[in-house]
Amino acid sequence: MCMPYLLYIIETIVLTILLGFVGIPLAKKYKARQSIRTEGPKSHRAKAGTPTMGGLFMILAAVLVTVCNHFMTETVIWLIILTLGHCLLGFLDDFIKAEKKRNLGLTAKQKFTGQILLALLFCYGVSHALNLPFAIAIPFTKVDISIGWLYYPFIVLVIVGASNAVNLTDGLDGLAAGCCVIAFIAYAIFSLWLGMSDVASFASVMAGCCAGFLFFNYHPAKIFMGDTGSLALGGAIAGIAVVTRSEFLLIFLGLIFVLEALSVILQVASFQLTGKRIFKMSPLHHHFELSGWSEVHVVWFFWFIEAVAAAGTLFLAIRLM
Repeated sequence: MCMPYLLYIIETIVLTILLGFVGIPLAKKYKARQSIRTEGPKSHRAKAGTPTMGGLFMILAAVLVTVCNHFMTETVIWLIILTLGHCLLGFLDDFIKAEKKRNLGLTAKQKFTGQILLALLFCYGVSHALNLPFAIAIPFTKVDISIGWLYYPFIVLVIVGASNAVNLTDGLDGLAAGCCVIAFIAYAIFSLWLGMSDVASFASVMAGCCAGFLFFNYHPAKIFMGDTGSLALGGAIAGIAVVTRSEFLLIFLGLIFVLEALSVILQVASFQLTGKRIFKMSPLHHHFELSGWSEVHVVWFFWFIEAVAAAGTLFLAIRLM
């Protein structure tokens, strides 16, 4: 029963690696290189000039495997639209950074506007395609709460929040890609349990492209996914959460992404209100780095936390829902 999904993962891993061998030289040729934040950890300055926009060949591999294996249901088509839309938005951001040779691409207003429009389009499409109730499901229960027209802003919040959370997590070699592998595999299992084999297939393919990307992105990274990849992955995870009606469950299943985003919110709020910082630096992974942890140790520790959170969430959801 699980064999097709394992094959999808393997196919996408192989294709992502093959495309990577083509994509990395192209990124170097066209000088798509990463700029490093001057206020970031000093150890990261050696990464300046590393090729970026690796998300392009990740997402291309995922789309090709999806199309070639013929599980393009209406739901999956909307998931691909959401993923590709965020990929394009991230590409524009990365392109401006590379072209201007700076660490700032699209303005925050431009990026948020694009994310909101994509979220609204997706919400309209899947709510009609799946005839979704305008209600939220309470995690680990069978309780639904109808919210009427508030469903649209709620879904926008989920998608914008998740895409930005994954983007914030993408600050260490392999961190975001590894956590996404875990999250997508968890969602593949959850979708299969719900009887949504098409969504399980899509989640498997996304897990495969992230795992394949780790071949190049694990420390020391040969290429970064850029916003091209991180926004797309966040959008895909949020999209799966919406179609499986597990938006609140995502808080636990994608715990690392939540903690990373929360650390930034708390840091900014604390500094604005009290003039003091809670963490040595945000997002959270930088706090651990500045506390003396090596980059590799931080990544493995965060992977472990994400794996435990995802496994525990799956166990409780399947037992109690």
